[in-house]
Amino acid sequence: DHVTINVPKVSTYTSHSWYSILATMKQQKRVGWLNNSIKQFFDLGSGFVCNSYNCRDSASLSQPGLCGLSNLGNTCFMNSALQCLSNTPPLTEYFLEDKYEAEINQNNPLGMRGEIAEAYAELIKQMWSGRQSHVAPRMFKTQVGRFAPQFSGYQQQDSQELLAFLLDGLHEDLNRVKKKPYLELKDANGRPDSEVAKEAWENHRLRNDSIIVDIFHGLFKSTLVCPKCSKVSVTFDPFCYLTLPLPLRRDRLMEVTLVYADPQRRPVQYRVVVPMMGAISDLCESLSKLSGVPAENMVVTDVYNHRFHKIFQMDEGLNHIMPKDDIFVYEVCKPSEDGSEYITLSVYFREKTMRQSSNTAGTILFGQPLLISVPKHKLTVDHLYSVILEQISRYVKLPLAEEHSTPCPDKGTCNGSNGVVEGDFEEMEHQDGGQEGKEKVSEVDPCHSDGCMQTESAKDLQPCKKQHFTFSLVNSSGTSEINSIVEGKILKVNAFSALAIDWDSDTRRLLFDEQEAQAFEKHASMLQPQKKKAVVALRDCIELFTTMETLGEHDPWYCPNCKKHQQATKKFDLWSLPRILVVHLKRFSYSRYWRDKLDTVVEFPIRGLNMSEFVCDPRAGSYVYDLIAVSNHYGAMGVGHYTAYAKNKVNDKWYYFDDSSVSVASEDQIVTKAAYVLFYQRRNGE
Repeated sequence: DHVTINVPKVSTYTSHSWYSILATMKQQKRVGWLNNSIKQFFDLGSGFVCNSYNCRDSASLSQPGLCGLSNLGNTCFMNSALQCLSNTPPLTEYFLEDKYEAEINQNNPLGMRGEIAEAYAELIKQMWSGRQSHVAPRMFKTQVGRFAPQFSGYQQQDSQELLAFLLDGLHEDLNRVKKKPYLELKDANGRPDSEVAKEAWENHRLRNDSIIVDIFHGLFKSTLVCPKCSKVSVTFDPFCYLTLPLPLRRDRLMEVTLVYADPQRRPVQYRVVVPMMGAISDLCESLSKLSGVPAENMVVTDVYNHRFHKIFQMDEGLNHIMPKDDIFVYEVCKPSEDGSEYITLSVYFREKTMRQSSNTAGTILFGQPLLISVPKHKLTVDHLYSVILEQISRYVKLPLAEEHSTPCPDKGTCNGSNGVVEGDFEEMEHQDGGQEGKEKVSEVDPCHSDGCMQTESAKDLQPCKKQHFTFSLVNSSGTSEINSIVEGKILKVNAFSALAIDWDSDTRRLLFDEQEAQAFEKHASMLQPQKKKAVVALRDCIELFTTMETLGEHDPWYCPNCKKHQQATKKFDLWSLPRILVVHLKRFSYSRYWRDKLDTVVEFPIRGLNMSEFVCDPRAGSYVYDLIAVSNHYGAMGVGHYTAYAKNKVNDKWYYFDDSSVSVASEDQIVTKAAYVLFYQRRNGE
């Protein structure tokens, strides 16, 4: 049997849609099924996958190195890292000239029996053959997954972590040292830095001697000072790449809308400054200073689609609030001096509709939800009706005739339905002559007769007013009723229980002022021009890296003089730098309360990066570097997409590598907030 495959369609699907489909499936937790499907899809054969990708630009197929890499399913991180390494001239020349064959170390217990080096060599030869516009690095991924299980599946990973594994794996597979000698580390003990550094580098080369060390390894100087006895410890340690911290902003701007307890005041939008790693209580304190509303009277909510998506606790971290969230802060009542206990309720607006398909009744949410505080002993339908009517009086205008309605002729409950259904309530206690019972009853004035509800004392008739909406006790999203409500009885509800007030379409259209309901005012803080996002220079990151810091209490240093762990001061300096300098910008930050990606733009030079001023070896030569590759990450932490910019060593032109696609790039496109790992090559003769 023969199967006809439309190659262009497969190409379009795999190169443009595959990533978004994977991301969606990942969010839906369909990982097991996804991994299975991907494996079956790509097990159709390497020839099919390779031929199912087309280069999207006019890059010449005969140009060595301009070869895309097929996305095997969330492998863009691997493709980005490989394109950077592929465009590192001394490493690629080493493999293309087959120099690696004589240096494969199959017996190194720390290596991978030479299999990683051989798989990488085969892939590089394909990419630089000039015969293919793209290749599928399936065999290479399989070998990597065998020795590093974290990269074996189809989950999104970190390109820098893969680079670290590859450089270490290639080093051990190509280590020229067959039997590593045992060496004891020695402290400086007052000896000159040059002597200690030379000793450290020689000891390193006695155990580690490979093309990776030749090209990528440099030397740190680490200085530790004990705060108690002032003991100074100086050591020199090799490194394969520089991980540079980015200057962190200590605060963030948030836009929130304050809904006042005064029903006649429009909501006001504020822009507040809060600590980057602060809590909801910090947001309330900042807002209190601008608005005058006590912080303890605030409830912070995330409103989405006419309902409360989340109601925050005061001790929750602000990292749970994303920049695009609609944050509404409600002013609510707190217990009064007489000790009355208040219950805060969520109130949703719903319109009653008829489903045409089934001819059954339904509801749809509309408007801005409310938070109201009611004394627990007054939790009756009658009292709630009057409280809500007052809260919405700014944008729900009652007819003038209802201001002077006539008393209901009958005592008690009139005939006719008020739309309130029965449910779980507590009977109100009414003792004859009891003052408390009289007060409760006299406070509520709605009555019903032909759609009108009344409650009156034994002596006086109360005005009869039409009830414009009915109540339901609903779930937190307002979509389904979980209990019913009976008039004249105390509700059994908890804090932040949700009530729905249901309107018929005609009443909503006549009384509900949509424009006024959505109206808000802007505080002066919203009118102040926002500061532009800070732009950080690469040298700022290097200076921050070499700044002295005090070790944390969970990361102390053992002082040999004090014979105990101390929170010493620590300082890193650069003693010597490699031919290829790999700079990892630490964009992903982690803490107990905060996990985020820093989108700060780091300005780095395309050519002429002078690192000489940061090298502390007084006898060092000039260290001037030119950029040769960049690994980019777009999106948030844990998701997103990786690409690469790289300079072709044959024609010295820049190209953009996006999985199987290769296109020409210009230098002004390279410096972006997506830049994650930078590759610099030291100038010849430096």
